[in-house]
Amino acid sequence: MANIAIYPGSFDPITNGHLDLVERGLKIFDHIIIAVAKNPAKKLLFDVEERLEMIRVSLAHTTRVTIDSFSGLLVDYVRSRNARVILRGLRAVTDFEYEFQMAMMNRRLEPAIETVFLMTGLRWVFLSSSILKEAAVHGGNIQGMVHEFVYQKLREKFNLT
Repeated sequence: MANIAIYPGSFDPITNGHLDLVERGLKIFDHIIIAVAKNPAKKLLFDVEERLEMIRVSLAHTTRVTIDSFSGLLVDYVRSRNARVILRGLRAVTDFEYEFQMAMMNRRLEPAIETVFLMTGLRWVFLSSSILKEAAVHGGNIQGMVHEFVYQKLREKFNLT
């Protein structure tokens, strides 16, 4: 049985921090499924299909990653994909409390599923999709913080030339 991890998130958009976590996760897991959450209550810049496309292009170099989307409970999705691990990244102590609560709730809902945390690479510890979008909307130079395709999509979205 393959050692599969599910890496869930909104990925609005996927950043080099996310990509770094995937690359490092592939040193531990045979396969990673990036699961883009469909959350209509969350105000997102990109729709699900746009986010899936950006992830596909950003990770086109590897065959050990599957890109998918889901709605509903994460543990139900993990179970449906015959996985037993949720992969999450931690940037700073501020991430820990939220991630800990989510991991404990997921464990309560499905004790057979484990959550594995990887620390974000030091190079990307400051980077989040939110802060990236904030810089981009004001014309900040975000090149090198995202895949070139994602960079172009952000420029299009914010009408930057």
